[in-house]
Amino acid sequence: MEYLIILFRTVVFYFFILLLYRIMGKREVGQLGIIDLIVSILIADLVVISIENFDKSMLYTIIPIATLALLQLILAFITLKQPQIRNFLDGNPSVIIKNGKINYKEMVKQKYNLDDLLVQIRDKGYRSIEEIEYAILENNGTLSVFNYAKEKSPLPLPLILDSNIQVDTLKHLNKDKKWVYTILEKKNINIEDVFYAFYKDKNIFIIKNSDLI
Repeated sequence: MEYLIILFRTVVFYFFILLLYRIMGKREVGQLGIIDLIVSILIADLVVISIENFDKSMLYTIIPIATLALLQLILAFITLKQPQIRNFLDGNPSVIIKNGKINYKEMVKQKYNLDDLLVQIRDKGYRSIEEIEYAILENNGTLSVFNYAKEKSPLPLPLILDSNIQVDTLKHLNKDKKWVYTILEKKNINIEDVFYAFYKDKNIFIIKNSDLI
């Protein structure tokens, strides 16, 4: 009888968690940020405890898991509207290699050592650092690599995300916010109407909210 209860609980939690992850979105499956990872670990632990303690009601597990899923959805909505909060929770991508040179200060800041860098570079199919022009450590821990041979065009730099100016990009370009506003004024565009803007080839390319489907 105990084995049947364990089997029943396993099947129930399987479909319950499958439903929750579908509700929370595909990002949960394909790309785990810090918050996503925490939620996934907690859900897994709660399910294991519930299956092992089959004498307890499943509600003791379903309620906290549902609460975690609800919290995740609320945070996802908030961070969608407030990029500052998203940056605080998920962090920003870090440039580890720039123009072929290793950004050691950023590596120390991210607790990212040389072995980590070399392993991920080899995993991308590169033999040495000399082949790479840019390497960016993404929020989910993956390394995006751009080499000299294949990437002929300059790397596009995010300038505005969800109507928010990216200060790090301005520092990289040695520009200020006044420069951005001057360009927007010339194009007769309000920053509140900008969904995404990036800098490439000494030009700014803008996608407005009205351009979205």
